[in-house]
Amino acid sequence: YLYKDILSFGLVKKPVVLDKLLRALALQIGSEVSYHELSQMVGADKETVERYIDLLEKAFIIFKLNALSRNVRNEIKKGKKIYFYDNGIRNALIGNFQSSELRTDAGALWENFIISERVKYLNYSGFYGHYYFWRTTQQQEIDFIEEIDGKFSAYEFKLRNKKNKKISRTFLNNYPVEITKVITPDNIEEFVGIQS
Repeated sequence: YLYKDILSFGLVKKPVVLDKLLRALALQIGSEVSYHELSQMVGADKETVERYIDLLEKAFIIFKLNALSRNVRNEIKKGKKIYFYDNGIRNALIGNFQSSELRTDAGALWENFIISERVKYLNYSGFYGHYYFWRTTQQQEIDFIEEIDGKFSAYEFKLRNKKNKKISRTFLNNYPVEITKVITPDNIEEFVGIQS
């Protein structure tokens, strides 16, 4: 079922490579990906990996989040993260349907869920801006950033409220930020467009 639309495009010459690529991406949600590393993992050239990722995007299975980099020294400039539109597909690919309390990847699942739901909400709402993640070589990071008309909204995601998570001061000092917010299970509704 998952591959039906993609294979119908007729552009996949190596279904085994596509399967390996999807599994590799499923295991890397929330992490930066390298097409070169992925090509080595799945046994295909980098161009094939890029083409298959493009097909997976066009089939609305995955989407990319690029790194924001404008003017701050030590920003990650060309990074990208890949997320799944549906956590169920991601879980099926790795064969793990345990509850989040039993999983070592609960934080990554939460991040994938909240980013995918926000992206769907923004697309449905006619959002004409851009979205990114941000990270420096010193590991300062912001999970999700929206840019519209040169202004930024910065969001951090926290599954559990064990300690306060704050928006990077470096980011705040270097970008025109209008909104900063930490999103948790307690305040997700408005962020993903659920009206109570």
